Amino acid sequence: MNSIIRVTREFTFEMAHVLGNYDGPCRNVHGHSYRLFVTLSGVPVNDADNPKNGMVIDFTELKNIVLKKIVNLFDHSVVISRNFDEEKKGMLEKTFGNTVIVDYQPTCENLVADFAGRLINEMPEGISLHSLKLYETAKSYAEWFAEDNR
Repeated sequence: MNSIIRVTREFTFEMAHVLGNYDGPCRNVHGHSYRLFVTLSGVPVNDADNPKNGMVIDFTELKNIVLKKIVNLFDHSVVISRNFDEEKKGMLEKTFGNTVIVDYQPTCENLVADFAGRLINEMPEGISLHSLKLYETAKSYAEWFAEDNR
């Protein structure tokens, strides 16, 4: 059986951000409890002698990739655009310590695209990053699909 199967693992992390030049309340530093769903696609191993028989990927391997590339960096950080006001940026770096400076406005949409870029080339041979879903709140999320970004 050579069916392509999709597997998904959920990750959670806490992160603050501030949106520069925004006209709503998110122009202030605030945090969210993010939920990230990472979906991969591939053909399950079909080899009775392989300890990963029947798996597209060992979920522990997927966990280790996502922790290394995303969660360990962004968890309990404050994320600020490189273009954010320099004086305020310096103050936030001093105040919060774990500050991540990015080259974009740190919206949910831009974060999920960034995360896809951090993961897409980290997949083992024969496995593809299919999609990401990033919940910023319980009711709001952004999605990235490989199919839309070819």
